[in-house]
Amino acid sequence: MTVEAPVAVIDIGSNSVRLVVYEALSRAPTPIFNEKALCGLGREVLSTGRLAEDAIEKALSALRRFRALCDAMRVETLYALATAASRDASNGPDFIAECEAICRTRIEILTGRREAELAALGVISGIHHADGIAGDLGGGSLELVDVCSTAVADEGITMPLGILALQDRSARSLRKAEKIVRDAMDGAPVLSKLEGRTFFAVGGTWRALARLHMFQNGYPLHVMHGYTIPAKDALAFTRAVQRGEAEALGKIESVSLARRPLLSYGALVLEHLIRCGKPEQVVISALGVREGLLYSLLDEAQRQEDPLLLTAQEFNLLRSRSPLHQEEMLAWTDNFFASSPMLAESAEEKRIRRSACLLADVSWRAHPDYRAEQSLNMIAHAAFAGVDHAERICVALPVYFRHVGLSTEEVAPDLLGLVSPSMLERARILGAAFRIAYPLSAAMAGILPSTRLEVRGGSLVLTVPARLSDLVNERINGRLRQLGRLIGREPVTETA
Repeated sequence: MTVEAPVAVIDIGSNSVRLVVYEALSRAPTPIFNEKALCGLGREVLSTGRLAEDAIEKALSALRRFRALCDAMRVETLYALATAASRDASNGPDFIAECEAICRTRIEILTGRREAELAALGVISGIHHADGIAGDLGGGSLELVDVCSTAVADEGITMPLGILALQDRSARSLRKAEKIVRDAMDGAPVLSKLEGRTFFAVGGTWRALARLHMFQNGYPLHVMHGYTIPAKDALAFTRAVQRGEAEALGKIESVSLARRPLLSYGALVLEHLIRCGKPEQVVISALGVREGLLYSLLDEAQRQEDPLLLTAQEFNLLRSRSPLHQEEMLAWTDNFFASSPMLAESAEEKRIRRSACLLADVSWRAHPDYRAEQSLNMIAHAAFAGVDHAERICVALPVYFRHVGLSTEEVAPDLLGLVSPSMLERARILGAAFRIAYPLSAAMAGILPSTRLEVRGGSLVLTVPARLSDLVNERINGRLRQLGRLIGREPVTETA
């Protein structure tokens, strides 16, 4: 097996300078190191036309550390980007020249349109069939672009509404900032395409706001990517933040001291986006310009790969007793779910089931009493892309049921509340099938392909070859009866 070298991206933004090192360039890039420094490069650019000297020193210091870290991690390919502040400042070229000398690589100074494009590609790479407007809020600018499934629908626009830019232009007056935002957004063509669709929010300030909303509402799944807020709720929350209530909200300590003063400006921009565009919901994307850059480097075949299934395959290789057995589980359950119209799946349901199959043995090293709990936590909180929060739970639940049975009594009700009754029922059916497959195969490859689980008329039939008939006992039959009751079919065991 060829081991690929890590790939790194340095993002020199108007508010923060960040290094992310990824395990490799792939459709589902896994971060292995992530660090940022809040430097505030864009703090005074609009009023003075220059990057502040103290901000430059902070940024250069961070870059020296980042280059040393890349050397220590044996990064062979380093990409570097710079956004609005470096683009607009009169001393930007000199600053970028120093940055390139430190980083030992060319730095791409993104135009507004290029930044919008990469932000949109980041959303596309991380949101399955994204459809809406992606908005990347940085320190210097706001980029808006229409995304539809796997394509960037237009070139997008850039506005000087970054949080540091707003703070600077308004002389720290929210009232003045509100007028600046209103005037900039009034009649923006891209916002006319947002009504009834999804607004995908990209950027650290919006993630910080969403984190506060999440904790304030007691949301049970603390995963930022894919966190969804109905537009009406988001509107009320942004108003509360602007009224100065952010400090009173739960978990304000989770937001850095440097970012807290900027929350009101981020809330102001989001409020007017919602008022002007009238989206149905706001969805947080933790993937943005950096991931969009990596996605742009893939060939078309790689772009068509499913990031959820790719990550599940990596987990399978790293953590399962027999990765081949999990691959065999895919075909075994393919056959079972295709055997009856009552089990028919949509394309989305099929990818969730197949992901669960690949992940069904990832907690085998845990203590038996905690395998179910660990599986649920590991899968629900994994760094998956291409999956929403309800789907995360639907991938995790069958693995949980596999270990403890089909009761939901010990699963947190708030967590179950994220999934619909039909999704829960499918998870129980797949979990019940896992409970037959594992004692039958001992999680070893070569057994399942010789057996068959299927619905035939009014019967649920498990077929086992004569040479393996000793594997079937009351334990297997009892679990077959359990699945039969669940789907309303009479259990039958056959020897081929």
